Amino acid sequence: MQEKFRAKGKKLYFGFVDLEKAFDRVLREVIRWAMCKLGVEEWLVLAVMSMYTDAKTVVRTVYGNSNGFGVKVGMHQGSTLSPLLFVMVMEALSREFRVAL
Repeated sequence: MQEKFRAKGKKLYFGFVDLEKAFDRVLREVIRWAMCKLGVEEWLVLAVMSMYTDAKTVVRTVYGNSNGFGVKVGMHQGSTLSPLLFVMVMEALSREFRVAL
């Protein structure tokens, strides 16, 4: 593909996304931005974002649970909403890149 674009004198851009830990690294502000960018109504954006406000978690081990601690980055693990939010983020980013080109 790269050779074909070079032969025609066209620009070609590549983007690489490491999806292994993708849900853990999405910034909450990016989730909000993506939802707004895709036209989600403000009341629904606020409802979803309220799930992430002051979110806390614990680590479970065979020796017991850790003390709770705040989580400020990433999507909730095991939530049925997380895959949809991730797809929305990827779609909004994809649209941004297409407009930029």
